[in-house]
Amino acid sequence: MRWLKVILVTLLLSVCGEIPGHAGNDVESAGNEASPAEIDVAEILFGHTSDGYGWHVTTWKGHHVTIPLPCIVHSSTGWHVFMSSKLEHGHEYEGLFIAEEGRYEGKIVEDGPAGEPVRPFDISITKNVASLMITAVLLIAIILGVARWYRKNDATEAAPGGFTGLMEMMIMMVNDEIIKPSVGEKEYRKYAPYLLTAFFFIFLCNLLGLVPFFPGGANVTGNIAVTMVLALFTFFAINLFGNKHYWKEILWPDVPLFLKFPIPIMQTIELFGVISKPFSLMVRLFANIMAGHMMVLGLVSVIFVTVKLGPVINGSMTVIAMLFGLVINALELLVAFIQAYVFTMLSAVFIGMSRQDEH
Repeated sequence: MRWLKVILVTLLLSVCGEIPGHAGNDVESAGNEASPAEIDVAEILFGHTSDGYGWHVTTWKGHHVTIPLPCIVHSSTGWHVFMSSKLEHGHEYEGLFIAEEGRYEGKIVEDGPAGEPVRPFDISITKNVASLMITAVLLIAIILGVARWYRKNDATEAAPGGFTGLMEMMIMMVNDEIIKPSVGEKEYRKYAPYLLTAFFFIFLCNLLGLVPFFPGGANVTGNIAVTMVLALFTFFAINLFGNKHYWKEILWPDVPLFLKFPIPIMQTIELFGVISKPFSLMVRLFANIMAGHMMVLGLVSVIFVTVKLGPVINGSMTVIAMLFGLVINALELLVAFIQAYVFTMLSAVFIGMSRQDEH
């Protein structure tokens, strides 16, 4: 019962945490003359799911409470290292500023020779990068904590309990139900560390993305650059360690000769399959996580869009939006696990296909 209360409170906070701060200030202001047209839903949706140079925590009495992050930039005048607070509210620092529109909107730029915005070399610690680091530290701490229990106790005499027991159950589930049958009894041990790391990393990122307050709230796996890197890891694991039979099926498959020579029809199809596998992993994870966040933000936006339609309509839509938001957030908890499971399972299947022996 206690865990049920915790989950319900977390879901409610996650819905409330999506409420845009500026919209809330508009509603609270007396005699507000704003119209529903002033609520830019697209800005709310993409603004809350995009990356940023600062970590916005909340809005208090019209003031944005933001954790500044390090900006590391190499411009035409050399290297610059400073905190993102130097660029807040449209300020300029050492010739650098954040573009408010155009192709570089939301990115650090400088003025070019003709006055046009030019993008410098930027390796800043953005919100998503900071969240990646936090996730990595949490994951290492969790795994080392589990490993410490096994060093101090004999697993044949005492079973782990609590959080350690939960982690053992999840590790055994991923290892025995996904990795071993997909990769194969002979080969699975070599790939288990990567696949287990990928599963727990994605799962933890997804869970932290549902938490509306620091250190959660970052849309890490809803960023296609992150999912692309994860998919590339699987791509290299498949193709760098694929055996002779795998490459033979790609470069010289067992089909009639006219399908592979002189016009390499089958080879082209097989090479397209090599590229499409990581592409599908990348897009599937990105699209599912992004869609969940967008649905919750869209429902919350309904509350503010209907403000000027009267208290009856706005009150009823607020109740409906909050209830649907709770349901979708509960589903997102399930999706957080399912997407980590699917990514790991497909990666294991693709790796297993590259290690199959010729029959």
